[in-house]
Amino acid sequence: MSDFALPEALQRGIDECIGGISGRDIAVRTAALSGHYRAHASSRIAILNEVDIAAYLVARLPATYAATLAAIEAVKVRMPDFAPRSMLDAGCGPGTASWAALECWGVEQITLLDENDAMLRAARTLQSFSGSEALRGASIIKSGVPEHLPANPHDLVVLAYALAELPESRWSAALSVLWRGTASVLLIVEPGTPEGYRRILAARAMLLELGAHVAAPCPHDAACPLTAPDWCHFAQRLPRSRDHMRAKGGAVPFEDEKFSYLAVTRDAPLGTPSARILDRPKAEKAGLRFKLCNAGGLADLLLPKRDKPAYRAVSRKKWGETLD
Repeated sequence: MSDFALPEALQRGIDECIGGISGRDIAVRTAALSGHYRAHASSRIAILNEVDIAAYLVARLPATYAATLAAIEAVKVRMPDFAPRSMLDAGCGPGTASWAALECWGVEQITLLDENDAMLRAARTLQSFSGSEALRGASIIKSGVPEHLPANPHDLVVLAYALAELPESRWSAALSVLWRGTASVLLIVEPGTPEGYRRILAARAMLLELGAHVAAPCPHDAACPLTAPDWCHFAQRLPRSRDHMRAKGGAVPFEDEKFSYLAVTRDAPLGTPSARILDRPKAEKAGLRFKLCNAGGLADLLLPKRDKPAYRAVSRKKWGETLD
């Protein structure tokens, strides 16, 4: 995963949204939202007013942006010729996924979809700070995820940190609607917890049944080889701003956002990576040890230092990247 930096324009928009709200009020509400998040794997459903929004923008948006951008970059690596012109940001919240997508692709037409009024107000404020005409002019639709989609499919559909908002009984219907609205790639991002991974696995099975092909992170369409208590997740490190540290009472100037994700596509991607790295590589005396997922299942690879060309080629590989 690449180094992280929140876009300056997005940070200016966040500063505009939180202006006039005391740091103490934001910190108090951040603690409440964090507790709700830990208990329910979601904090967005508890957001009702401007103080809630300020807490979310300070404490959660940077992390969800970082994770979504990391997942988008994985799709870009896997599908270098994919150049979406249109995007649906489903369950958009303040439009986080749209900002992330614009870091990688020149999307020309964006639709934001959410049913939370406070989130949509924040999305409108933030989009006004964007240098992208597509985001400044994005269509904003107030609707629940499975209830409404624009008539024309979008090249890219993203559902980031939003599947947890839906009762499990509605997942199948929601994913079916989103898949019908996908012209090329559907990306789902969830927290990197066992429960978030369970939702990703359920979505994976449903979408494969509908004819989708996995683009990332899996290097195959076969059943996931992991067994409990293990689960597939990745991590993106991001710096904490001063407001972030004050809101969360943090002493460390960074945090690691753990996330799980799934990208599926209408057409099977050309070529197949040999494996994806499922954990941080471990340095041993003899070399580097990798935990891998490949077409044959799980693999344990020890790359000896004495194999200098091969070692140099992969010594900088990180958790979440592919070995080709």
